[in-house]
This record gives sequence, C-alpha cells and structure tokens, in this order.
Amino acid sequence: MQYYENRRLFLQPVCTAIGRKGNIQMIRNAVIGILVPFIGTAAGAASVFFTKHEPGRGVQRALLGFAGGVMVAASVWSLIIPAIERSEQMGRLSFFPAVAGFWGGILFLMMLDRIIPRLKNDALRNDKSSGKLSQTAMLVLAVTLHNIPEGMAVGAVYAGYLSCSADITAGAAFALAMGIAIQNFPEGAIISMPLRAENKSMGRAFYEGVLSGVVEPIAAVITIFLAGVIIPAMPYFLSFAAGAMVYVVVKELIPEMNDDERADMGVIMFAAGFTIMMALDVALG
Repeated sequence: MQYYENRRLFLQPVCTAIGRKGNIQMIRNAVIGILVPFIGTAAGAASVFFTKHEPGRGVQRALLGFAGGVMVAASVWSLIIPAIERSEQMGRLSFFPAVAGFWGGILFLMMLDRIIPRLKNDALRNDKSSGKLSQTAMLVLAVTLHNIPEGMAVGAVYAGYLSCSADITAGAAFALAMGIAIQNFPEGAIISMPLRAENKSMGRAFYEGVLSGVVEPIAAVITIFLAGVIIPAMPYFLSFAAGAMVYVVVKELIPEMNDDERADMGVIMFAAGFTIMMALDVALG
C-alpha cells in the first residue's frame, strides 16, 4: 500500500495535469519544452558539419545577449514571482523561500566554478602529453556541469506548470526553455569545433558536443519528479533555478557580450530578449 502511495506522490504533477485538461496536451508541452534546450546544444554541435570555424563574435554576442535577456526575464516572471505567490500562506515571510532558493542557486554555481578549475589543473598535471586533450575534456566537463542547473531550471518551471497550482503558463515555460536553447547553441559549437581541430572525425566531434547536453533533459525530468514528491519545496525549486540562471547570465553571458568596444549589439539583443519574454509572459498569461 505504501508503494502505491509513494508512486502517486511521485507522479502527482502529471496526474494533476491530466485531471485538469482531460488529455495529454500539458504533458506534451512539457516533453517538448524539456527537449528544446538539448536541441539547441545539438544544433550548435551540428555546426561542425557545415563550417570549420566557431560562430563569429558578432553572432555569438547577439545570441548570448538575447538569451541573457530571456533568462533574466524568465527568472523574474516565470520563477521568482510564482515562488513568492506559492508562499503566500507565510504572510510577511512569503519572500523567504524565494530568497533562500535564489541564494542556493547562486552558491551552487559558485561552488561549481571553484571545483572545475581545480579539476582542470589536476588533469593537466597528470597528463603526460601537451595537455591539449585535457583542456578539451575539461571544457566538455565544464559545459556539462553548467547544464545541470539549467536543466533543473526547465524542470522546475515545468513542474510548476504541470502542478496547475503555480501561475506559470505554457508560453512562459516554453520561452524560458527557448532562451536556454539559444544560449546552448554556441556552447555546442565551442565543444565540437575544438574536437574537430584535434583531427577527430566530424561524427565523433558532433557526438561529444551533443553528449554534453544530454544532462539537461535528465536533470529536468528528475527535478519534475522530485517537485512532485516534495510539493511544499516547489518555491525553493523555482527560486533555486532562478538563482542559477542569474549567475550564468551575470558571470558568463554579460562578460562575453561586452568583451570589446562593440558591445552595443549585445546590449540591444539583451533588451530585446528581456522585452519579448516579458511580453510573452503577460500576453500568454
């Protein structure tokens, strides 16, 4: 009996979605949204078949700026605000889960950024060759580890969408997934291109680039099921994802789009991404 009760809790978001809609449309939306960021990584890795060079700096700057704007807006409207709304029963302390989860996401990414360079240094010290392969391997590891919280962000927002109790629309959730996918495109390219430059076959370079993005849908699905088991923790899940995304934007995307004097395009695309995400959330709400 306990087994069936645990199974019911485990699948609660999905069961709630079916009960509300009477069909599988919400589940279909969630499956598509979960796969979108992975498709972005795969598309970036596929560029190894069409060009020998990474996307130009102007294109990268525009893509990263747009993705950064979408991710910041999604962090506010699709993650933090629903987290606060789900904690209204706490009264004046309804902000606490959002604050705690947000800082959890920030500190988690900060910890990853401290661990990865140490792993890289150890790999270089232990490598008997030039270290080129180790640097590429560590690049793959770094992107893969950073994809985990991004997958958690998608999983958290779709868990809120499927639970039918958070103010998250299908459009807002999809826009968040699309913003992460846009950011993942150059990441897939910067993995497959160096591997190709090391004289690996195009198929092998593409495969390893795609492999770095597999962790995202896995992390998303795990997050959805964990949120179904621990429903009261949903505000923490949502705000944790927001903190992780804001960290990625501030630490990685903004510096990349402002790396020279021609940063106006990155700023414009950031504003465009933020505006579009904000408009979509309101219009589709």
